[in-house]
Amino acid sequence: MADEISVLIVDDSALMRNLISRMIEATPGLVVADRAMNGHFALQKLERCKPDVIVLDLEMPQMNGIEFLKERKLLGIDIPVIILSSIARRGAEITMEALALGASDFIMKPSDTQHEDIQGIKEHLTNLLLVYGKQYRQSKGLKEPAIPKKPVEPEPPKIAPLTNAPKPGPIEIIAIGISTGGPNALREVFAKLDKDLPAPIVVVQHMPPGFTEEFAKSLDKLCPLEVKEAAEGDIIKPGRILIAPGDKHIEVEKRPLATVVHLSDAPPVNGHRPSADVLFASVAKEFGNRAMGVIMTGMGKDGARELGTILKAGGLTLGQDEVTSIVYGMPKVAWEMGHVMEQVPLSKMAERICTLAKDYQTGG
Repeated sequence: MADEISVLIVDDSALMRNLISRMIEATPGLVVADRAMNGHFALQKLERCKPDVIVLDLEMPQMNGIEFLKERKLLGIDIPVIILSSIARRGAEITMEALALGASDFIMKPSDTQHEDIQGIKEHLTNLLLVYGKQYRQSKGLKEPAIPKKPVEPEPPKIAPLTNAPKPGPIEIIAIGISTGGPNALREVFAKLDKDLPAPIVVVQHMPPGFTEEFAKSLDKLCPLEVKEAAEGDIIKPGRILIAPGDKHIEVEKRPLATVVHLSDAPPVNGHRPSADVLFASVAKEFGNRAMGVIMTGMGKDGARELGTILKAGGLTLGQDEVTSIVYGMPKVAWEMGHVMEQVPLSKMAERICTLAKDYQTGG
């Protein structure tokens, strides 16, 4: 157990505590440290069970999830917290508040323990626990768990050096693709953006439906630019950041008087809707060398392929570096494919985006 990632489960539902326990116990590298029925009992158990990561419900008696996070902050506890959230609107609001209070990530609580998607929820939750638990143990100098390695996938093909790509023109749009670790990463980036950034931003953040509206509102409070959940036909303009709604692909279209977004229910791409590949392909088609693509922390490879389309069209491409990515998946694949011009640490991402967008207003 000493070499495994230990998890404290905090939920007032005995059924949910048991369900999560079974998920954890069936996953190599994870072990249940303890269970608590509310935040009050969880605080009492922290010193004894010393978990590497906490799974936290939000609505509980005596001390709810938000109250627990506030107390955790006051006590200086840095154990990562994964929020269990319902899909209800009120749940979305509380979830965004939890992220603002320092929660690392969130996952929707299954509404039916017999639902056919329960395996997908298990995979998502345990992946988050492994990622954040491993990161925490590394920060404390603890031994990493022995987790069976997945089969090595063949390296993605690298593109040939670009010798005839158009020179980047004035940047008219910035497209961002991001997934696991994204909510807090975007909070950091958006808080540092210049209020006079000359290009609008369109974002694909992998997130369930019902949460992106509140997510956009939470970002709008800290960003000097307007941030909103995209709606069909929304105008893309400087000073505005549009977030793709959960479960909707987002594309852009240039019209004579304005550039607008289109939302669709087309099939998932790379297992995702919205998909960063769909956004990047659309941006490359409509803006060519006047686009900037940014790929950030996230599992898998979504966005990696079509980021190359922006590059081949003469646009600029950035990728988050390995050290600051919660999961160096999407940006790693894009980098190995040769689709990333420059890797940037999270702390410098806003500055680099703004600098490039301004430098290329005169064509570079």
